Amino acid sequence: MAKKGKYFYFGRGVFFCLVIRLINAYIDRELSVRRMNMTFELPELPYAKNALEPYISEKTMEFHYGKHHKAYVDNLNKLVKDTEFENMSLEEVIKTSAGRAEFSAIFNNAAQAWNHTFFWNCMMKDGGHAPQGELRAKIDRDFGSYEKFKEEFKNAATSQFGSGWAWLAEGKDGKLAVMKTSNADTPLAHGLKPIITCDVWEHAYYLDYQNRRPDFVSAFLEHLVKY
Repeated sequence: MAKKGKYFYFGRGVFFCLVIRLINAYIDRELSVRRMNMTFELPELPYAKNALEPYISEKTMEFHYGKHHKAYVDNLNKLVKDTEFENMSLEEVIKTSAGRAEFSAIFNNAAQAWNHTFFWNCMMKDGGHAPQGELRAKIDRDFGSYEKFKEEFKNAATSQFGSGWAWLAEGKDGKLAVMKTSNADTPLAHGLKPIITCDVWEHAYYLDYQNRRPDFVSAFLEHLVKY
């Protein structure tokens, strides 16, 4: 009887081990499928579409966020399907495709998807306050004063020919610099850390400001920017 019980417990132990192995295999398969089916998603705005009025209208946000930004995300998902980029993060796609002509469409859509998300998070209702603490100290060190920084940033934004972006970015040496990039280009592709950005593609401001880009940039710096 004891011998029979011994085999019974042994058999039950083997059975449970097999069950656990089957469960683990199922979990691994499900996770693998999910990784293979990864898609980039349009993130929620950090505020209501009318929150930035009167400086950026709800109508502009409906087109800019709901049409343009969404199109970049949708296009990217189509372009990366069945490629080496399919399971990468957005930042990895940007850094891996940068400078590779054969992947320019992937880079452009990935960078624009990232740039826009970053841009939305550079603004807030009742913004425009000067930065404080360490960032303010770095701005004073590298630009001489906050006012001189704003002047340089506005000049970069208004002088960018055609579509693009104005940035405050930090280099690997910790030094801050104002830069402008054309089209979808981004500091991420150059090993720099973005601090703030202003979108100067016409679709960012034309419904509200028409050809008055300097007025849009001033509104961004004086009433919207969030450091």
